[in-house]
Amino acid sequence: MLATARSATLLGVRGHPVQVEAHVSEGLPAFTIVGLPDTSCRESRDRVRAAMLSSRFVVKQARVTVNLAPTNLRKVGAGLDVAMALALLAATGQIEPTVLDGHAFIGELGLDGSLRGVVGMLPLCEAVGELRPVVPHADAAEASLVRPDVRCARTLRELVLALQGEEPWPDAEAPSPPVRSDDVPDLADVQGQVVARRALEVAAAGGHHLLMVGPPGGGKTMLAERLPGLLPDLSDEAALDVSRVHSAAGVLQDAPALLRRPPLRAPHHTASLVALVGGGSAVLRPGEISLASGGVLFLDELGEFPAAHLDALRQPLESGVVRVARAHVGATLPARFLLVGATNPCPCGAGPFGACRCSAAQVQRYLRRLSGPLLDRFDLGLWVDPPPASEVLGQQAHGEPTAVVRARVEAARELARRRGVSSNRQLRGAALERAAPLGPDALSVLRDRLAAGRLTMRGAQRVRAVALTLMDLDGVSGPLDAEHVHVALSLRTHAEALGVAA
Repeated sequence: MLATARSATLLGVRGHPVQVEAHVSEGLPAFTIVGLPDTSCRESRDRVRAAMLSSRFVVKQARVTVNLAPTNLRKVGAGLDVAMALALLAATGQIEPTVLDGHAFIGELGLDGSLRGVVGMLPLCEAVGELRPVVPHADAAEASLVRPDVRCARTLRELVLALQGEEPWPDAEAPSPPVRSDDVPDLADVQGQVVARRALEVAAAGGHHLLMVGPPGGGKTMLAERLPGLLPDLSDEAALDVSRVHSAAGVLQDAPALLRRPPLRAPHHTASLVALVGGGSAVLRPGEISLASGGVLFLDELGEFPAAHLDALRQPLESGVVRVARAHVGATLPARFLLVGATNPCPCGAGPFGACRCSAAQVQRYLRRLSGPLLDRFDLGLWVDPPPASEVLGQQAHGEPTAVVRARVEAARELARRRGVSSNRQLRGAALERAAPLGPDALSVLRDRLAAGRLTMRGAQRVRAVALTLMDLDGVSGPLDAEHVHVALSLRTHAEALGVAA
């Protein structure tokens, strides 16, 4: 006998619908799963058999074949367990096949018959379309973020009784309210650092990547940690995109709620390339750059990261996505983040601000990891000196708090949205020409820089976008003037110390 149940599988950060077909016939007892299952999916036969026995169902000695369609799509994880068990129960006549109609079953089975949560419940529920998702009780809150009609169960026995109408469906837990935590580090805590604070505001307003160079104790990490607080809340669409990525990575299960605040990810410099970029041999999971999408990726001690890891960021920085390809599977993962890098000028950290103990060869080897094309993608680059002792220990007035600066950032972002982009850095080609035409004096400044070889063509486009952001923050409209172009260049020229054109 043949029976079918619907489900979904996860690939990258997207769910894909799957049709689980169970066929039971006479012959030598066997349980075969076909349709490109991975190892954990293939092991479902043992979990399903034990769960059925524990739930007081009959496991017949017969030849069982389970097909996972479409067969050209790789199936990963244990999320198809419940659908396999129900299809098998229907194929052996223990439940009516019609009770499975209109539903999609997602979840892992424990050997005791319990339903366990799986990673990526949010995109999995999106993938089932008009079918009503049935999920483990532990994942009901996360699933209801996108499917208010979700149903849930705690055990396989409870699920079967509810499907047959013999017991009521358990109540699903309501999702947590959207996460809008205002408990973020305040920019007012930063003493001094007037130029760095301004660069932070420009980076937040225009989505411009920021590089900070300076000795230890200058406040680079402190500044970077306050950048997400300057960004406006995510829109409904962006919050769903960010939450989908975090769900696929398994970090949304503890507190299921739409993420309204831009995330901050700060991987250690010992993180592997797969952990940073995403992927894996079989299960393609999002990496740190995807988890930072919609927010900030902070790479502290930039000079300590392997060169290959840093150069892997070059393509995602331009395209906003990372395309992971393996022999049998591939996925496109989001990677539209604001990059903030912080590094010392040399291995000992003293640089020009103290008695540097590094040889010229040591400094060159340290900076060789930061390639010119990577550094050219930083729109803003500045030295961060340690603040004077009078500003740290004295009674200096604090700077503007985060809330005040965020209001200006939101106003600048609104101007960018009217131009058809979320931030000025996304302006390209003709769109940038229309939004940021050059005045005569500004054109002369850029031409001189290009002719002297101190600015690349990509860098010139970035300078125009930064100058446009400066004008938006100042409430000025019209063609770019020389003053704002000079300020944009001054916020970039210190990157020359690391071997890249200004």
